[in-house]
Amino acid sequence: MEQAAGKNTAGGKMYPPIEPFDRRMLEVGDGHTVYVEQCGAKDGMPVVVLHGGPGGGCSPAMRRFFDPKKYRIILFDQRGCGRSRPHASVKANTTWHLIRDIELIRDTFGIDRWIVFGGSWGATLGLVYAQSHPDRVAWLVLRGVFLATEREFDWFYGGGAGQFWPDLWARFTDLIPADEREDLIEAYHKRLFSGDRGDELKHARVWASWENALASIENDGAMIDSPADYALAFARLENHYFQNRAFLSEDQQILRNMTRIAHVPGTIVQGRHDMICPPQAAWSLHKSWPTSEFRMIPRAGHAVSEPGIAAELVRTTDKLARQRDTLGL
Repeated sequence: MEQAAGKNTAGGKMYPPIEPFDRRMLEVGDGHTVYVEQCGAKDGMPVVVLHGGPGGGCSPAMRRFFDPKKYRIILFDQRGCGRSRPHASVKANTTWHLIRDIELIRDTFGIDRWIVFGGSWGATLGLVYAQSHPDRVAWLVLRGVFLATEREFDWFYGGGAGQFWPDLWARFTDLIPADEREDLIEAYHKRLFSGDRGDELKHARVWASWENALASIENDGAMIDSPADYALAFARLENHYFQNRAFLSEDQQILRNMTRIAHVPGTIVQGRHDMICPPQAAWSLHKSWPTSEFRMIPRAGHAVSEPGIAAELVRTTDKLARQRDTLGL
């Protein structure tokens, strides 16, 4: 869902590709090792980038939203995906394990406070992290907001989005017997964890392609199969988290806990035509968060590669770089 762009200008285009100055595998406990990288300026403003999914993994394009001369950019593959190991594992893999991993990374790199940057599931994780460790967050930059509420799960896995994409919805549902379609997350869970590698992969590819096909406003309706390793990690982890409702204790937990970060400033960037995470969640978040800025992008869907979304994210990070002294970073 990432796309290339030209060099940065005042218009907000992405920065040129850069290589990390540090790559490592960090043992986080419970048998998990996560891939972590740093790039940009060693003395730059620290920012941690939280990828989506769960299970999406980080990519080189995610480095390109930040001026490499001004930012110390930290990316990592969350448990079970990307280069982290064990691959596609859901053992000891919950939101709270990831929060602990983020704190371990921060402590390992000797960072006191940082900017938290995340989209989709990365926005969910960023919000829960900030609510758990508000003194560690200087600014939140969130895109394509997902609050892990029942309303959002119903939209994407209960037929809401399927009303706009009935042909793709049929492909997603046709793999499941009619008597199991009342709970597609549970039905897919049985098959993604069946122990039959071929059956798991078949369902993983359809699970992943249903979401990926709806990511961009430019989508022409094609459902393209993802590579096996990516699809299996993405589908298994996402399904595991969604079956457990992101391991939150109540349906509206994030919104009800916004008082914990009322003092933390943030920017919300949302595509007007986001079919995966409809704008209502982002708007509700903004209304519950007095220190937030809200940017609705008029002709954009969910993907971070949408030109309007990418440009707004770069404008935001450029603005924050100019405010370094004010942010105390």
